[in-house]
Amino acid sequence: MQTGNLPQSLSMNSPFGGPSASNPTAAGAPANKDRKMATAEHLVLDLSNPDLRENALLELSKKRELFQDLAPLLWNSFGTIAALLQEIVSIYPVLSPPNLTPAQSNRVCNALALLQCVASHPDTRMLFLNAHIPLYLYPFLNTTGKSRPFEYLRLTSLGVIGALVKVDDTEVISFLLSTEIIPLCLRTMEMGSELSKTVATFIVQKILLDDVGLDYICTTAERFFAVGRVLGNMVAALAEQPSSRLLKHIIRCYLRLSDNPRACDALRSCLPDMLRDVTFSSCLREDQTTRRWLQQLLHNVGVNRVPTLQAGAGFDHMLVN
Repeated sequence: MQTGNLPQSLSMNSPFGGPSASNPTAAGAPANKDRKMATAEHLVLDLSNPDLRENALLELSKKRELFQDLAPLLWNSFGTIAALLQEIVSIYPVLSPPNLTPAQSNRVCNALALLQCVASHPDTRMLFLNAHIPLYLYPFLNTTGKSRPFEYLRLTSLGVIGALVKVDDTEVISFLLSTEIIPLCLRTMEMGSELSKTVATFIVQKILLDDVGLDYICTTAERFFAVGRVLGNMVAALAEQPSSRLLKHIIRCYLRLSDNPRACDALRSCLPDMLRDVTFSSCLREDQTTRRWLQQLLHNVGVNRVPTLQAGAGFDHMLVN
């Protein structure tokens, strides 16, 4: 393993969640840090050995938050990223026809969890992006199987993309928009589990919140109505099976779309009636932020007030001007 390019923080920072080495009561901290780093380095080395890789993937994915700066270690150690990509590519043949087993899904999800670690770290995020590694995940997002192994695979892949967009960065959004991320997220928003729908909608929301993303979606009627159709179908589904967490992201997407004049004009005719009436009043009763977003959305599209909600008095005064 090559360590010459590793950041100084790998050998000098205090251990994850641990006391400072300058604290006289923390005499064991340096030794504890050394043990953790030795364990991490040993497991990372094992990733390059096909016979030891499965256990190393499992242990590192379970303990990744305990190893400080694991992401730079993964990125800079010889052959490690190649080994993780090998794990991903190796299951492409079982995606279609769908023959993915739970064991295969668990193993590749452990590899994806390590890639999410790399995507989340400020020292490796752009390196990860510039290497176009997210593209290796897109075949997983393009699957339609609803069995648990496929659902876990989609959800973990979405987690990697979610880690990229969590930090507001136009360069990240621009890269994703140059790929098929919007159609892939829309597919999951239509057919995934509640949790994968929520993560996919969160990704679309973060893209929309960037000016580049909003302009991209609203540049053509085709793009806008593709997003609007899926959001509308999700609202209809939530009327049958409510989810306040998912509804929050949907309303935020609609509110952001209303910031674009052309999209706002279109929403006047295509915004679901269930967002205009009391359908979700009980679902939003405890969520003041989302109720305020909804009120602002209705104001933007020309509906100045919501019919009396069961949530109680004062709702109409939450309008954000």
